[in-house]
Order: sequence, then structure tokens, then C-alpha cells
Amino acid sequence: MTGIYIHIPFCASRCIYCAFYSTVKMGLRQQYVDALCREMAMRPTADTISTIYLGGGTPSQLTVGQLQQLLDGLYNIYKVAEDAEVTIEVNPDDVTHALAETLSRLPVNRVSMGAQTFDDQRLRFLRRRHTARQVGEAVARLRTAGISNISVDLMYGFPDETLDDWQRDIDSALSLDVEHLSAYCLSIEEGTPLYEKVHKGDGSFCVLCNEEVERTMYYTLIDRLAAAGYEHYEISNFARRGYRSRHNSSYWTDIPYIGLGAAAHSYDGQRRRWNVSDLQHYIEGAETGHIDYEEEVLDDDTRYNDRVMLSLRTAEGLDLSTLTAHDRAYLLENARRYVVNGLLTEENGRLKLSREGLFVSDMVTSDLMRA
Repeated sequence: MTGIYIHIPFCASRCIYCAFYSTVKMGLRQQYVDALCREMAMRPTADTISTIYLGGGTPSQLTVGQLQQLLDGLYNIYKVAEDAEVTIEVNPDDVTHALAETLSRLPVNRVSMGAQTFDDQRLRFLRRRHTARQVGEAVARLRTAGISNISVDLMYGFPDETLDDWQRDIDSALSLDVEHLSAYCLSIEEGTPLYEKVHKGDGSFCVLCNEEVERTMYYTLIDRLAAAGYEHYEISNFARRGYRSRHNSSYWTDIPYIGLGAAAHSYDGQRRRWNVSDLQHYIEGAETGHIDYEEEVLDDDTRYNDRVMLSLRTAEGLDLSTLTAHDRAYLLENARRYVVNGLLTEENGRLKLSREGLFVSDMVTSDLMRA
């Protein structure tokens, strides 16, 4: 089985924190969709496609006709499983009654929505286009149209955010009764407007939450969602039973995927490749039949590092039997001190992050990798 990711880089405006490749050049949407269909034809596979994910950017900024063209192209060129998970990312303010009805007629069966927060002032800080009220309205419209698998993204760790503020956001998210929730701490990524504001401003910008506040917010999230019946199946992801993101899970469980579009990444089990991060260059390449990309052949150390980093993100952890004897010995030697201090657990042939280890997962996993 193989997944397909399609990158839709168009945004009506750029959020302050976003480091993904995106553009506000909306006039190139049709040319880009045509280019995507050409790339599909250039990259056939005999594998069955088990998941499709339209991400961005803002896929909901495409027209109905463009969405139909993309999905028709996918189903014509690839062998898509009957039970394939087909996800589209949307902005709440894009979810009109017409879009919701359109999605219900397409093979889309999962919608991922970037809510981020239910505080309008913080939404303005993030430069999000929607309001808190529009999140609930969007979920209601999708439900009315028959969409039964909805995911909502949340964000915490804002400047001056209190635990009570975060509790109210969690309350609002739970009131939507969606099948899946993802939550991320606001971070400062190089190349984003937020990075420029913090590092090249006049020094008056308020710093983000301190580590202890973030830690408390994270554990509060875990406890609140567990009490509400959500399974914590990956560091940042929570799902009702049977509603894990199958596409994202493929990244963590070594399933190959094809990335289509500008800046899209692919993985075939042995190599990683990524398309040129330039919209016009990508379109021109598709027209001439040669899209520029870079490629990395994975050596044994890189494959080991990937296995450790990705597996430990999941609730199941790392199956030690999947490692060579040499790699297993190296891993357990370096993991010993974290098992002793309670950040890792080893049982039934699996190595897992403990509750305390989840918050410092980057530190722990980096110490288990090969240089």
C-alpha cells in the first residue's frame, strides 16, 4: 500500500507562524492543477493507493472544478483502494454550504480543519482569516453534508496565554465532538514572519510561554482528551477509536508515499526525494515533462535514525525486533539512562516514551541516534 500527498501551496494570506512552502499568487491555480495532473501521469505506480491527502497551503482555496479535476486525475491514473482515506485540509471560513456539499459528492471522506484557537484576538495575532465562531459553523455545515470524519488542529503556547485560556480552548474543541484532534505548541520557525518579528524586531515583542507553562498545558491536554474518550496515539495527535489519521500514520510506520506538487516530498523505502520549491519552475517543468527534484539515498545509519525518531512518536513505540542485532545493542545502551530515569519504558519487546518523556521527546530521541 502507498499514500499520496498533494501539496496545494495557495493561501489568501500567510499566517505568522507557517514555514511550509506557500504563495499568495492565486492566479496560477489552474496552471498548477494542470501541472499536478501532468506529474501524476509522469509518476505511475503499480502499488494500491491506500490514502490521499490534499495539504498546503490551503486546498480549500481551489475551485470546485479544480478539486474535481485533481481527484478525477488521481482515480484515473492510480489504483485507489475502495476504502481509501481521502483527506482535504480546509480553512473554516472557506467552508460554505456549497463547498461542504461539493466535498460530500467527491471521494473526500475526511476533513482536517485549522482552528488553532477559539480566541479571536489570538487568531488575529496568528493572521488567521477566520473567527472562532466560524469554526463551529464549518463543522456544522460539514456534518449536514454528511462528512463523518473531521479533524481539528489546535495551538497552545501563545504569548501571555494562561492555563485557564488553554482550558477554554480545549472546552471549545471538545464541544465540537469531532473524531480527531491535533495540537501543537506555537514555535518560532526560521523564515516565518514570527521569526522576523522575534529576532529582527525592536525587542518589544513578547516572548512565548516558558517551558513549565508549556509542559502543564501539554499534560492538561492529554488528561482532558483522555477523559473525553480520545486515544493519544502520537505525540501531537488524538483520535476517537477507529479514527486515527491513516495517512499521517504511514509516515510514522515506514509506508511509502508519493508527493505531488511544488516542494512535495516522496519516500519509497530506500530514497527520499523532494520537488523544487518554486511554483513557476514546477509548472514549467511539468509542461516540458521534467520536474526538477533532489534525491537522497538512505544509508543504514539514516534508516536507523528515521526508525527510532518516527516510531517513538507513536503510542506503540519501537518494535525492537525490527532492528538488527547491532542496532538494537546500540539503541539499548544509549536508552539505558532514560529507562532508569523514567523517560523511556521497555516492555514486551518495545521501547516507548513515558508520559514524562513525551514532552522532551526531541532530546531523548536525539541521544539515541547515530551521528
